[in-house]
Amino acid sequence: MLSPLHKLHIRNPTFPVCSVKLSFYNLTTITPPTDDDASSLSNLILKLDPQALTHNLEFNSVYWTPDLVNKILKHLWNHGPKAIQFFNLLERHPTYTHSAVSFDHAIDIAARLRNYKTVWALVARMRKRRVGPNPKTFAIITERYVSAGKPDKAVRVFLSMQEYGCQQDLNSFNTFLDVLCKSRRVEKAYNLFKVLKRRFRADTISYNIIANGFCLLKRTPRALEVLREMVESGLEPTLKTYNVILNGYFKAGQVKEGWQFFLEMKRRKCEMDVVTYTTVVHGFGVAGEIQKARQVFDEMIGLGILPSVATYNAYIQVLCKKDNVENAILVFEEMLKKGYTPNATTYNVVIRGLCHIGKMDRAMEYLDKMKDDECDPNVQTYNVIIRYYCDEGEIDKSLKVFERMGNGECLPNLDTYNVLISAMFGRKRSGDLMVAGKLLIEMVDRGFIPRKFTFNRILNGLLLTGNQDFAKEILTAQSRCGRLPRHLRL
Repeated sequence: MLSPLHKLHIRNPTFPVCSVKLSFYNLTTITPPTDDDASSLSNLILKLDPQALTHNLEFNSVYWTPDLVNKILKHLWNHGPKAIQFFNLLERHPTYTHSAVSFDHAIDIAARLRNYKTVWALVARMRKRRVGPNPKTFAIITERYVSAGKPDKAVRVFLSMQEYGCQQDLNSFNTFLDVLCKSRRVEKAYNLFKVLKRRFRADTISYNIIANGFCLLKRTPRALEVLREMVESGLEPTLKTYNVILNGYFKAGQVKEGWQFFLEMKRRKCEMDVVTYTTVVHGFGVAGEIQKARQVFDEMIGLGILPSVATYNAYIQVLCKKDNVENAILVFEEMLKKGYTPNATTYNVVIRGLCHIGKMDRAMEYLDKMKDDECDPNVQTYNVIIRYYCDEGEIDKSLKVFERMGNGECLPNLDTYNVLISAMFGRKRSGDLMVAGKLLIEMVDRGFIPRKFTFNRILNGLLLTGNQDFAKEILTAQSRCGRLPRHLRL
């Protein structure tokens, strides 16, 4: 097992960051490391500067495996620059070789940072090592281009797959259509579909993707037109097709039309599944028709269609939003009694509901319950609690929750830091400016780039309170992350 790591995060609200000399010493393993080891290594990687990280990766005896590296990259998901640095340095290791999956993780992280130069350098290295690129690689790249507002570039990348030794097929075509549609670029997807549908022999899945794209934009009539086109092409609609249209009605707020479509499916004796019923339960719930949602939920069970965890999540969510949290918790307990295992989404919905009505202590109990049930809290779980504590002025309690993140349970992201730093200015205590400054430095050290407004706000506060020496550290951090330092007389 790995030795416990020194904690970087806040032990005392007044001194959030402790500076310690760290290394991979005592991290030697001769067997594949566990999930806990991956978490500990991730935290240590975050704390090491580039030179120390290079030295430790070269001279330690950690048993590196693709699985371990993938877990570390996932842990470092919200710390992109550090993740890429770790990936690049480990590539020089004498005995370890990156897998295609690890390359895909690194490409996804780089593309998320919009560091396209690194993306294509990684693709070139994949080819050189003959581990790719593969269709999944291109799905990642095109998705990131689309989300960055570059759909035309995404189309060009998709059409150039063969130039990189990756063959296009119906599956890759459908994947790309799905990327465009889920990014609300359905018209571009539909135009591409019309041009290429014969080349790739579009199937029911292709039509379903386009129909779903229009439904996401609440354009149900267009989705129905796509359904008619599918039938005219000789393809039979599937249950998935009908579920897409059903969801489209409810998403557009057309509850009456959705209910009539559901009844028509019954009359035609369509073999409905848990997705069908979950859609209707959630649709009625969002519309505030809780009693109707419960009736459909009970009908589903009566027909022998077992609810999924997703069904319970949808039902609990609408109870929290449209009914009351106590009723949602009753359904949560009912779920447990029936042998279901809640996931992070289930807990997050309940925790958010409790926070919203001011029951923070109970929300913390559910956070602890997650750990007891071996359900790992995610960054959204912590951010919700931290945000609500800050909104209530309970800054010290929010810092204690933040400290739990630093203990390896879950790594903070940009939102976590922004919420805490903003809260420091709300309480107007002199010591809070020091905490905000130390959070800012930690933020920069972890690869995040704060807004210039955040830098200037903290600098002004430190100067006004006579903390010139610490203001100089902030200026150094500002220059490190590429923000031009202001000309200040310190």
